Amino acid sequence: MVSENSLYHFSLIFLNLISPPTFIACHFIQAPYGRHIRPSWGPTIPSWLSWFLMESPTIFLSLLIYPFGRHVSSFRSLSLLSIFLLHYFHRTVIYPLRLRRKTAGSFPIYVSLMAFSFNLLNSYVQIRWVSHYSDYDSDKWFWERFIGGLAVFVGGMVVNVKSDLVLVGLKAQGGGYKIPRGGLFELVSCPNYLGEIIEWLGWAIMTWSWAGFGFFLYTCANLVPRAWANHKWYLEKFKEEYPKNRKAVIPFLY
Repeated sequence: MVSENSLYHFSLIFLNLISPPTFIACHFIQAPYGRHIRPSWGPTIPSWLSWFLMESPTIFLSLLIYPFGRHVSSFRSLSLLSIFLLHYFHRTVIYPLRLRRKTAGSFPIYVSLMAFSFNLLNSYVQIRWVSHYSDYDSDKWFWERFIGGLAVFVGGMVVNVKSDLVLVGLKAQGGGYKIPRGGLFELVSCPNYLGEIIEWLGWAIMTWSWAGFGFFLYTCANLVPRAWANHKWYLEKFKEEYPKNRKAVIPFLY
């Protein structure tokens, strides 16, 4: 019988190994949602419901497995758990409610199931690290890294949420896609993705672990190709209207 320790370390290794193939695949196959939606990917459900369902493991699984960790009462562990849940409460509850009120749209069920599966894996890896496998007693620099990583995380979340508000607002106006303006949209086509990448960089700093690094790496592998596809779509759709100085996701670089 496989021990939980073996299961965890297999899951951790798997999380770190899937980023390169994900990065390559996402350059050739664009996930069919939003502006890239295609009927060939099968039946769909409303976007708001899809976001709620596929992100839900980050809430229910985290709260389910956290009490079984040996650091369940550690303030350091609880601090990290709170940050993780802060992001995912917004992504699982607030963001879908905002979509439901302001926009329509659909999401392929198959893509939702893939995202659901990843969130099961990632939530297990992150929360078991935070609650059980991290060695807080020997970590003399925990609070210094936590404060620095938290500053990065909060900065990224502000960028992510503000950018999403702009995009949702444009969709709510109707009349098709428009060129986003203002804030970091003047520098990159996808500041919402940039913000999320920055968030999980902050998380990697806070946890200072292969678990956090694996999540950050996967976020880059998934969102950077997506940002490039969105950038290319904007350039093709709006042609001369689209600002030529904008990059895809990294200001001034890419």
